[in-house]
Amino acid sequence: MKKFFYQCAHCSFKAEYTKLIGACPKCGGEWLDPLYNLEEAAALWQTELSQRDHNIWRYWELLPLRDQQNIVSLGEGWTPLLPIENMGAMLGNRHIFVKDERQGPTASFKDRQASLAISAMKEADIKEAVVASTGNVAISYSAYCARSGIKLWAFLDSDVPHEKMREVTLYGTEVIKVSSNYDTTKQIAAKFADYRNLFLDKGIKSLIAREAMKTLAFEVAEQLGRVRGVRWAAPDWYIQAVSGGMGPIGVWRGFKDLYDMKLIDKIPKIAIIQTEGCAPMVNSFHKGLDVSEIVHNPSSVINVLATGNPGLAYPFLRQLVLTSGGAFIKVNDQESFRSMRVMAQLEGISMEPAAAVACAGLVKLVQDQIIGSHETVVVNASGHTFPIEKQILESEIVKRHTRVQNIDGEAVAITEPGVTPIRQEGLINALKRLDEKVQSIAIIEDEPDARQLLRRILQYVRKYQIYEAADGASGMALIQSRKPDLVLLDLMMPEVDGFTVLDTMKANEQLRDIPVIVITAKDLTSQDHQRLSGRIESLLQKGEFMEDQLVESISDVLK
Repeated sequence: MKKFFYQCAHCSFKAEYTKLIGACPKCGGEWLDPLYNLEEAAALWQTELSQRDHNIWRYWELLPLRDQQNIVSLGEGWTPLLPIENMGAMLGNRHIFVKDERQGPTASFKDRQASLAISAMKEADIKEAVVASTGNVAISYSAYCARSGIKLWAFLDSDVPHEKMREVTLYGTEVIKVSSNYDTTKQIAAKFADYRNLFLDKGIKSLIAREAMKTLAFEVAEQLGRVRGVRWAAPDWYIQAVSGGMGPIGVWRGFKDLYDMKLIDKIPKIAIIQTEGCAPMVNSFHKGLDVSEIVHNPSSVINVLATGNPGLAYPFLRQLVLTSGGAFIKVNDQESFRSMRVMAQLEGISMEPAAAVACAGLVKLVQDQIIGSHETVVVNASGHTFPIEKQILESEIVKRHTRVQNIDGEAVAITEPGVTPIRQEGLINALKRLDEKVQSIAIIEDEPDARQLLRRILQYVRKYQIYEAADGASGMALIQSRKPDLVLLDLMMPEVDGFTVLDTMKANEQLRDIPVIVITAKDLTSQDHQRLSGRIESLLQKGEFMEDQLVESISDVLK
C-alpha cells in the first residue's frame, strides 16, 4: 500500500492521503495538491521504468492511488509523439511534434483522467457517480465505469451532438440533456448529486483529474528524449486548446515534478489557446485581470471549449505565464477549421476541432515570432474528429461526395451539392481534352523538401500539371521547353539564382508574360524589392505563409 500526503493550497494544512477527498477538512478549500517522495520515485524510474508496460500506470509512484489492485485500465496512455514535417516546413520550424491523443481507448486525452478517476472511485468503494460534460469526459467516464461496474449519470449541455450522446448511452450511462450551456449544466449536475447523495466528479477542482494530466508530460519527456538520444528531454513549448484549463495545469505539474526530480533541465512554456467565441481567460489576461471575466453566451460552434467561467484555473495559469513565460491567445473558428484541413491533408492527422484550435494557435505564435524557428514545440491533438464532429464538418468543410446517376442513357458523375454534372468519358477522350482542362505550373526550387511540400499543396487543391527543377539553369530550360502557365520561383539557388531566371524570362518575348510567384527564405533588401517590383505577381516568405495564401495567389493568377 502506497503512502503519500496532500496539502491544501489555501491554508497549507497537510495530512496523509487515505481516501478520495474533495475539500480540505480544516478550511474547506477545494484545491488540494498531493505530496510524493520525488527522490525515491526518481531512483526507481532510473532503474525500473524501462521494464514497465507502456501506459499511464508506469508512473504509478506519482499518481494518487494507494493500491494497484484498484487500477481500472483500457490501455490508456503512451500515445505517439509525431513529428510534424510538412506543416513544420510551411512554418519554417522543423521541431514541431503532435502528442496524438486520438489513439486513446475512446479517442480522447480524457481517457487519462477517466482511468485515474474511476480507479480512485473503485478504491473508495463508490458505486454510483455523477459527471457534467460537453461530451468527451462523458464518453471516457462511461467506458471506464462500464468496465468497473460503477453506475454513471452524465449531464450533457444542449450543444452536445447526438452522436456523442448515443455513444455515452451505449455504455449504459444514464444521460440527462440540459437545455442550457455547460456552466449551467454543471450547476444542475451538482444539485442532482447532492439531492441523491451521490459522488460528484468536480473536474478541475479534483486532485485526481489534475494529476492524471501529468502523465502527458511524463510521456512527452520520455519520447522526446528518445528522439534526441537521451533518457529525458523537455520541449521549449507545450500548446493546448483549453476550456476549463485542467490539461495545461496538469501538464505543467508533470514537468515540474520531472524538473524537481532532476530528470529534465527546464520546464516548458505553456501556451493557452481559446476560441474567440469563448475566450474568458485570454480576454482577462490581456486586460490585466486577476480574476477571469465570465462569458455568458459562448458563440463558437466548437462547443467542447465553451466553458464561460473558468473559475480557479485562470488565476493559476495567469500566474504561471507571468512568472515562467508562455502565452494566452485566441483564434477564430475559421482559422481552426483551416488548420484542421492542413493537418489532415498534409500530415494525415484528422483531429477534432478543439485540437485544431491548438494548431491554429501554433500558427499564430510562429508567425508572430513568439515561438522561434529553433524551439521545440509539442501540441496536444486532444481527440479524433470522426464521427462525433459530423455536424461541424458538414457546415464548415466543403463536401466532396460523388454519386453516379443515369441521365438520358448516359452515366453522369454528380458532385454534391449544386455542382454541374460532369460527363464521364473514356481514357482516350480524356487525354485529348487534357490540354484544355489542365493548367501547368513549374516549381523552380533547389530544396527537395520545399519542392515536395509545394507539390503536395498544389495536388490536393486540384489536378495541376506540375513540372519541377532543382536549380536555376535546369529551371530556365524547363520554362523554355514547357512554357507553363505559372512559375513558382525560389530566389536563393546556387550558380543561377532566381533573379537571373526572372531576368532571362523577362528578356524573352515568348516567356515574359508567364506570371511568377516568388517563394523565398531570403531577407530582401530595398534593392531586391526594386528588382522584383512590377515583374512578379506576389511574394511569399518561407515559413510565414499557410497553404491557403499560396492557393489564393495561384488562383488569382490563373483566373
